[in-house]
Amino acid sequence: MNSLKNLLFLGVLFIPSVFWAQELEDEKYNIIEQRVDFLLDVNEGGETDFTTLFEQLEVFYQKPINLNTANKFTIEELGLLNPIQINNLLAHIERNGKLISFEELQSIEGFDLEDLRLIQPFTKVSRDLDQANISLSNILKEGSSSLFIRYTRILEEQEGFSSISKEELDKNKNARYLGSPDKLFTRYRFNYANNISFGFTTEKDAGEEFFQGSNKNEFDFYSMHLFARGFGIVKQLAIGDFQAQFGQGLTFWSGLAFGRSPCVYTLKRNAPKLRPYTSVQEDLFLRGGGISLQHKNIELTLFYSSQKVDANVSGRDTLSNENIISSLSEDGFHRTLSEVKDRNIVQNTFIGGNLSYEKRNFTFGITGVYNNIGAKFQARKTVYNQFGLLDDENMNVGADFSYLYRNLNFFGEASKSIDGGIAHTVGVLIALDPKLSLGVQNRNFERNFKAIQSNAIGESSNNTNEKGTFIGIEIKPNNHFTIAAYADRFAFNWLRFQTDAPSNGHRLLAQINYKPSKRMETYFRFRQRSRGRNSKESTESLNELVEEVNSNFRIHLAYKVSKEIQIKSRVEFTRYHLGAGQNEDGLLIYQDISYKKLSFPVSFSLRYALFETDSYNSRIYAYESDVLYAFSIPAYNGIGTRFYITFKYHIKRGVDLWLRYAQTYYTDRTSIGSGKDEIEGNIRSEVKAQLRIKF
Repeated sequence: MNSLKNLLFLGVLFIPSVFWAQELEDEKYNIIEQRVDFLLDVNEGGETDFTTLFEQLEVFYQKPINLNTANKFTIEELGLLNPIQINNLLAHIERNGKLISFEELQSIEGFDLEDLRLIQPFTKVSRDLDQANISLSNILKEGSSSLFIRYTRILEEQEGFSSISKEELDKNKNARYLGSPDKLFTRYRFNYANNISFGFTTEKDAGEEFFQGSNKNEFDFYSMHLFARGFGIVKQLAIGDFQAQFGQGLTFWSGLAFGRSPCVYTLKRNAPKLRPYTSVQEDLFLRGGGISLQHKNIELTLFYSSQKVDANVSGRDTLSNENIISSLSEDGFHRTLSEVKDRNIVQNTFIGGNLSYEKRNFTFGITGVYNNIGAKFQARKTVYNQFGLLDDENMNVGADFSYLYRNLNFFGEASKSIDGGIAHTVGVLIALDPKLSLGVQNRNFERNFKAIQSNAIGESSNNTNEKGTFIGIEIKPNNHFTIAAYADRFAFNWLRFQTDAPSNGHRLLAQINYKPSKRMETYFRFRQRSRGRNSKESTESLNELVEEVNSNFRIHLAYKVSKEIQIKSRVEFTRYHLGAGQNEDGLLIYQDISYKKLSFPVSFSLRYALFETDSYNSRIYAYESDVLYAFSIPAYNGIGTRFYITFKYHIKRGVDLWLRYAQTYYTDRTSIGSGKDEIEGNIRSEVKAQLRIKF
């Protein structure tokens, strides 16, 4: 790597002085962005939409949770307290009566000043009943609405949008995209406290037609939901687009779920059962309806979803005249004739339910789900995937539990495919001391377990053909230091993609956080993943298995210079090697500056980054600040620089405008991307504009 020394020298210059002094009041978006940044970093990569997570905290900021009247389910939804803290809080109120003040939380085992700072913008302590007076007049009077309009475009011309002769296009109908390079997004949301949510979302991706051709009268994607909770025995009601999530995610979990992190408490899933869907990823939601009914400690949840989805057609059955499909498409793109041809050609249906018994410290539930894919489903069978493939009809049943005893939280789930294998996961969270926490998980997913929509914690993405054990620890020796580490050992007893033999591996993490004041925080992190993989030198007849290792080192510093200015600096190094091959290294250095003053209408955040990686294998992901409810986690790959700046202008009460410009400049290539996304040149620029109206 020719310029590593120069980059390291620049990185040292970026590290700011830490001797300035001025307190900064914590603001809601600082905490929300920190939480999103943390969880995005854990689930690094690409195009994942985290709108639901951001919205959830925003709703609680507008209508804070009253800790004196909230139940376990509501506090879990906040996502900022662990199960042992929640249990201790509720037990404290049961024994001693309602909290007198917010500061009383410090007397409850498991809470410290940092926890109070984290939850204070989203919670309150009141001795009133604080129940919403739900009537039509109050809903219309006290409810809030927001409308978002967003425009995005890559400025450089991509191959798929370039001019082409009629003769060339006749030879290859899919040589160009059908629509314009503009990406359009609109979103409307109405909220009444945490009881009612109604909204719709529309989107057109770059390359898709807009009110013409394949979309003559519409956007390419529409989503709509109506969600209500807290109406007598009706705990939750979902109509339209929604998500259903149960247990530890093994039997059924639609949508996003977070994995292993430096915080051991993310090892356990806290399933919301039903929640509205407000994002634009076209493969992560259900469409239909669901309801949760609660009577005392018994809760029954039922849901039904049926919608047309994209699929890859491989033929047609001459007897039944049904399509034969090899897989369901998940990207949601309809930019070419071939992509449009595969659009909405299969009816995918889910019917499911969950029956649970719930108390403050104990939960037991039974989940069942049936899935029907309305076509002849004949996935491309290979040696490695022959056992866990889905069929035209699939059904799973499972049972989950959670039990808290003092400072122990036992949890787990077991699931069975009706015509396949068994999978289970079981774990325990242990608060040995306010300064010491442990997490342990064991899992075993048989190779013939058929994961319909599973999202339990594991190394494989589909919860099949895996055994593993996770051990994590979190230590807080004082108010300034946090030390976290975990080791996850896993084994695959059957073949996997690009791994033509049984294999094993591990993930390791060690992280030290140092926070001497509210203004400054820094951490060092080491991560490593090792697993078996086919050698590059393998032949078709004999694939030799070698070790694939990816190691990552990071130093990160965040400092609040003043009430208005915050800076963040990061140096990150990664090393990849496969077997006896050469090391492939990557380095990223960036500097962030953000400015936000409550009395001034303009705020901004910007980044300047330098990167050098030997290959795509040594790429580095980093979360970027974006316009509200948009998320960017690009892969820094190659040699070059990246710059972005995001402006927010508060026009007047209820009206905000965001403008964002991002540019990546490469010094090691003359073209960027491939296929129809290829750009001739070494610069890729993107502009984004968003308008929000609140009323």
